[in-house]
Amino acid sequence: MADKRDYYKVLGVERDATADQIKRAFRKKAVKLHPDHNDAPDANEQFAELNEAYSVLSDDQKRAMYDRYGTVDGMPGGSGYVDFSDIFGGMGVDDIFSSIFGGGGSGGGSPRDRARRRAGRDMAISLTVSLEEAAIGCKKTISFDRLAPCGHCHGSGRGEGGQEKTCPRCNGSGYVTTVQRSIFGQMQSSAPCPDCGGEGTIVDKPCEHCHGEGRSRTHERLDVEVPAGVATGRQLRLRGYGEAGYRGAASGDLIVTIQVEDNERFERHGDDLLSEVHIGIAEAALGCLVEVKGIMPDEEFDLEVPAGTQYGDTVSVNNFGMPRIGGGGSRGRLVVQLRVVVPTNLSNKQRELLRAFADEMGDDVASGKKSVTDRIKSALDDILD
Repeated sequence: MADKRDYYKVLGVERDATADQIKRAFRKKAVKLHPDHNDAPDANEQFAELNEAYSVLSDDQKRAMYDRYGTVDGMPGGSGYVDFSDIFGGMGVDDIFSSIFGGGGSGGGSPRDRARRRAGRDMAISLTVSLEEAAIGCKKTISFDRLAPCGHCHGSGRGEGGQEKTCPRCNGSGYVTTVQRSIFGQMQSSAPCPDCGGEGTIVDKPCEHCHGEGRSRTHERLDVEVPAGVATGRQLRLRGYGEAGYRGAASGDLIVTIQVEDNERFERHGDDLLSEVHIGIAEAALGCLVEVKGIMPDEEFDLEVPAGTQYGDTVSVNNFGMPRIGGGGSRGRLVVQLRVVVPTNLSNKQRELLRAFADEMGDDVASGKKSVTDRIKSALDDILD
């Protein structure tokens, strides 16, 4: 069960990094980790993690909360959307990649290249649930900001009577080439076309609401089905709920990372749960049945405590732990740790009975030798110290 990585380590910056240093680090890593250029099997997850780290550390309020508490869960907006066009000065990651390594992959090109470039990017958000909710599964409502398909032009970017046409300035290549003279001779360079923004196409009558992009910023609420047995770090991918694509292209996904809260009664170890039960010294010595409450609603059972139980002994019960995802209804174990409680306030009759027990055991409590009660209490003190 892996915890979230430190956001500063994700970006590769120190904790006292300035806003400019954080932005530069993000730009550098965004080009390297973008799924279009990263062949790793978990490329989408790496990019989503980078996205989430930057969305927190680039916001002064979120960063202050993260530095203090190590999380922004529960904060309005949480951690989520990053506007890449703002980070890269109006250019997307693909435009930056092409400007560094050359080529025309960002504009024009094959229909497949253009569709991939126009596709919306994945977004990331975190969701916190209680251990009880994780055990039974639940439905949670999340709210987040994103670029969604424009409701006025239905994502096309075209106004009434508008059409998408080949850009006359770059002839559909998406790039314009300039030649400059220098002391070293002629220098040729290419840059995204300023008229079409590197798209290779323009809309002659763009939608007034989205200005021809086919998408606009909205605040959305979405119900998320959390499966039973989910653990911290588990990611749920909601298809099509990430950033909307450009002019009707496919939307990205929303990646929801689960955080399970600590619980007062149970400590989780994988699919197993650890709990404590207190018993008296007579119950420990003679054995007993103790009623134990499980993690599920109204779940109770009798636990058999064997005679001669010592402080800290454990009893394991199968199928009373956390559900196993994909396990066909099977569950982990409930491990009960027994805590023997020594009474502090005894009645006269109880004292007489203990003294009789001490005499039977050969403990001379009157002469200052440690009685059974004193020995148990001393052992408890040693353990607690």
